[in-house]
Amino acid sequence: MITSAAAAQFDYSDALMRSLLYFEGQRSGKLPSDQRVSWRGDSALNDSSSAGDDLTGGYYDAGDNVKFGFPMAFTITMLSWGVIEYKTQLQSSNELSHALEAVKWGTDYFIKAHTAPNVLFGEVGEGNSDHACWMRPEDMTTPRTAYQINASSPGSDLAAETAAAMAAASIVFKDVDASYSATLLSHARELFTFADACRGKYSDSITVVQNFYQSWSGYDDELLWAAIWLYDATADQTYLDYVISNADSLGGTGNAMDQFSWDNKYAGVQLKATKLLLDGKATADVSTLQAYQAKAEYFLCAALQKNSGTQITVSPGGMFWLQPWNNMQYVATTTFVLTVAYDYYTNAGKTLSQCTSSVQNSELLAAATTQVDYMLGNNPKGISYLVGFGSSFPQQVHHRGSSIISIKQDPQLVSCNDGFSTYYYSTNPNPNVHNGALVGGPDQNDTFQDSRGNYAMTEPATYNTAPLVGVFARLAAGGGSSGGGGAPTPATAPAPSSSGVAPTPAPAPSSSGSTPAAATYHTTSHFWVAAGRRAGPLETIVSSSAAAATAVTKDAILKP
Repeated sequence: MITSAAAAQFDYSDALMRSLLYFEGQRSGKLPSDQRVSWRGDSALNDSSSAGDDLTGGYYDAGDNVKFGFPMAFTITMLSWGVIEYKTQLQSSNELSHALEAVKWGTDYFIKAHTAPNVLFGEVGEGNSDHACWMRPEDMTTPRTAYQINASSPGSDLAAETAAAMAAASIVFKDVDASYSATLLSHARELFTFADACRGKYSDSITVVQNFYQSWSGYDDELLWAAIWLYDATADQTYLDYVISNADSLGGTGNAMDQFSWDNKYAGVQLKATKLLLDGKATADVSTLQAYQAKAEYFLCAALQKNSGTQITVSPGGMFWLQPWNNMQYVATTTFVLTVAYDYYTNAGKTLSQCTSSVQNSELLAAATTQVDYMLGNNPKGISYLVGFGSSFPQQVHHRGSSIISIKQDPQLVSCNDGFSTYYYSTNPNPNVHNGALVGGPDQNDTFQDSRGNYAMTEPATYNTAPLVGVFARLAAGGGSSGGGGAPTPATAPAPSSSGVAPTPAPAPSSSGSTPAAATYHTTSHFWVAAGRRAGPLETIVSSSAAAATAVTKDAILKP
């Protein structure tokens, strides 16, 4: 457990400020006059559909220059959720306006991308050609093909996640810009209707995305996720009825989770359904909401190491660990769920009832704080995995724009191959500090290799940082807990590898399986614990050790 005294060493307000700067560094399109990240310039100004629809704007997903709609939508949903829960705290930190700008940069793009009721553009650019070049976005010469879903080529997961993002954002802007909020809500309603009526996985329609953001968990979770956000935004009973009547058939009360991610939304659905119960808003179908709550508590108990089923694995240094590829995305989302759950249960005067031993609510926030502090430097390596925070953080971040000299400093074209030879393979620090970027992070033994080539560890992503905006705001405002619990941290850190080379990661656990019953409601369960960015079930990644014999994913071949 991290005590309040230990936690006080970190400036959460500074982390919050940097986390919002990060999104300015990920912007695509024409940059505004108040752009604060000065090393970035305008990019992808000709992004459009074959019919001429303007598709400029939005965010690049990670260290590349592709606009992947599915993780972008989850990013905006999580940013919006953080603003909804912690608007007052963001305001007190003088960061609310920047948070609103971060959300709107995404939703403005989604409005453009939703060109007809049953048409949504889900990708601009193409991963294989993009990854064959190392170019800053201002220079890129790779194809900017636009890919859509429609009634004959459906994508329920993409459409529903975008609906969730726009519904959540409509709540954010309701008291700020009522007209804009109404526009977002209109799009959200249409997109949900499209998602539900035209069923199918988006990655079966936009096949070029399969090596990058395959929809491993399918679309059932997103349908529930969109519906519950639409209920929040509208108070329309129709949407709650959908969540209730489809609880079993769409897996909401059948799947007990140990992860929450851009691909798998069940834990989020379950927690939001739990809040309805805790707030006393449920007057009918209480038993179904209780079944959702049991699954939400399964996740929370697993994080607290008090689950009767699967526990979330904890590294020797105290980090939640799920998989070798970009593990920090799961740390960030789990931290958000723990933080929000603390407030939900505390405000309702209730405690968890599904764990193997009694739980004080303070344990939820203590566990979240433990993970945040690990990210910020209280870890065996003694470095911050949030770039720019503190005096020690990754220097060779796997990010094109950050790793190449700014176009503002040297406007000469850095070509596809020159980017590799001059910058990618350089051992020098990145010339541009990408503040607020949360990198993939260390392995299950807390070993970290700060190498641009180790993209599993050093590549950041928008959906890594997005959940932390609300968490940082919450912790910066105080009211924290020192009341026990949290993932255990060893008294002494394990010695780092003498070679300085990251060890071969263990194979990812099975993507599906059965979980022992943790309560009456835990009848069936499925896990997609390997559904990380560009890594699917049972895949492994290329080891950084040349001597190791490892399996090679398709993307490891396609991408340096």
